[in-house]
Amino acid sequence: MDVLDDYLAGVRAHGAVFCRTVSTPPWGLRFIEPAPLALAVMLHGDGWVVPAEADPVALRQGEIVLIRSTQPYTVADRPTSSPQILVDGDDHCTTISDPASARRNWRITGRTSSPEGEQSGDDSDLLVTAGYRIGGDLSLPLLDTLPQVAAVPRDPSLAPLLDLIADETTDDKPGQQVVLDRLLDLLLVRSLRAWFDQAGSVPPPGYRALSDPLLGHVLRRLHEEPSLPWTVASLAAEAGLSRTTFARRFTSMVGRPPLAYLTHWRMTLAADRLRQSGATIAAVAKEVGYNDAFTFSSAFKRTRGISPSAHRAATP
Repeated sequence: MDVLDDYLAGVRAHGAVFCRTVSTPPWGLRFIEPAPLALAVMLHGDGWVVPAEADPVALRQGEIVLIRSTQPYTVADRPTSSPQILVDGDDHCTTISDPASARRNWRITGRTSSPEGEQSGDDSDLLVTAGYRIGGDLSLPLLDTLPQVAAVPRDPSLAPLLDLIADETTDDKPGQQVVLDRLLDLLLVRSLRAWFDQAGSVPPPGYRALSDPLLGHVLRRLHEEPSLPWTVASLAAEAGLSRTTFARRFTSMVGRPPLAYLTHWRMTLAADRLRQSGATIAAVAKEVGYNDAFTFSSAFKRTRGISPSAHRAATP
């Protein structure tokens, strides 16, 4: 396990939504209850993502955008196109009841939408979007680093994966939703890598240090066994560096001193664990490396500004 593995542990695609327009534009979908994280890719044709509080972002064929928004947004052939279809939080598609929409007679078949009576052709636009469920607190450090719309440049290495997704959407097949969701999970990981590797992006703490042969090993050890009684000396020994050199290098690359990073990660794990039914504060304290609940509770409140019991009580 490493930083990205842990941050994505609770992120899964579910019920991917597909829109195939088989006539000339305009077309548009309005996502009225956005998922915490969404991915959109144009497999054929071009489009635009129009967020509520930011400028429209172009989405060219083969390009991918990651969308982090709590406000409704639109994906359409042009920024000015009015949406004909509404997609709610359960991925249910409905037509907008206005005269223009009625004349076009949009129909929804499963996850694919198209004007009734028309057949798809080589020049039709095909948009695939996926909303991702976010499980607990583990993914929050990752999500907090993403802008409202992150445009991932076209990557030729992703072409085979996009071809698989396009082929899977052609016809209804047994197990289709499961296959597509897993393909979109893979596409999300590859897209996040591409985004964070760009100059100017702000990856989650520790991400870039993974490429350092010494610090990457230490970070993986911390994420694999956070409950061990780590010290700066023991972590420096893992890296094969002196304490001073290790602490300086770790702080420079990760953005936090080693033990501060460890405490923050332990409290993130604890916050996630406390949301689960039956997890006592004493048991969670032991799981993340504390011998008693009092010391753990003090560290939790100091780090997150709320007591473990209050955090658990606030869980929906």
